[in-house]
Amino acid sequence: MTGSEAPPSFRLAYVPGVTPTKWVRIWNERLPGIPLILIPVTAAEAPGMLGDRGADAGFVRLPTGRTDLSAIPLYAETTVVVVPKDHLVAAVDEVSAEDLADEIVLHPLDDTLDWERPPGRPANERPATTADAIELVAAGVGLLVVPQSLARLHHRKDLTYRPVTDAPQSRVALSWPEEETTDMVEDFIGIVRGRTVNSSRGRAAAPAQETQRKRPDTRGGQRKPTAGRKPTAGKNPRGGSGSPKGGKRGKPRRRS
Repeated sequence: MTGSEAPPSFRLAYVPGVTPTKWVRIWNERLPGIPLILIPVTAAEAPGMLGDRGADAGFVRLPTGRTDLSAIPLYAETTVVVVPKDHLVAAVDEVSAEDLADEIVLHPLDDTLDWERPPGRPANERPATTADAIELVAAGVGLLVVPQSLARLHHRKDLTYRPVTDAPQSRVALSWPEEETTDMVEDFIGIVRGRTVNSSRGRAAAPAQETQRKRPDTRGGQRKPTAGRKPTAGKNPRGGSGSPKGGKRGKPRRRS
């Protein structure tokens, strides 16, 4: 690397609702010489950013709609309905989509749920973002169905949420360009999957360690004939080296 080249770094994109803090902390502990740069991005923009190499990897919501990205599904989120605290839904533990049939349910343009048909009655206009929809819920305009992490992200004291039992779930995955599975991407995959530092950083060291383990066995194998002749020879090593009787005395079952 010449003096004009920038030091290596790892660019990690993440969508709203995903909190990468734990994985970033482990990265900084294991690879302090490689800065990890966080890039917040909307769920709709994330696949394109990865495909255009704007980030090395990213936490996305599935499906990405692209065939040039690799992805490891991590978890599926509970889907909830956000309501004012004085709404009737707040009095129950959970609801179904049918329970919302008579309600105005907001469907923002950045919705991440794969609805066949959204529940409830549609509003006159679709809010541009989930944040805008939250404001409308607080104003009493309607309700909002979202992944639980987004309800937490946009938490307000005057709102609450309840699980929707039969709604589609949003799936979160770690994704990266398929043709760019670099060592740093592999390192981050190891961190996310909970691998130890030895298993995630031992790619180059493993063959050398394996060779070191094999060497004693090879040398030991060369000494075995010499070691085997001594017990079969009795007091006279020369006489027992080619003697059939000496060979019989050396069998393991006689020793036992």
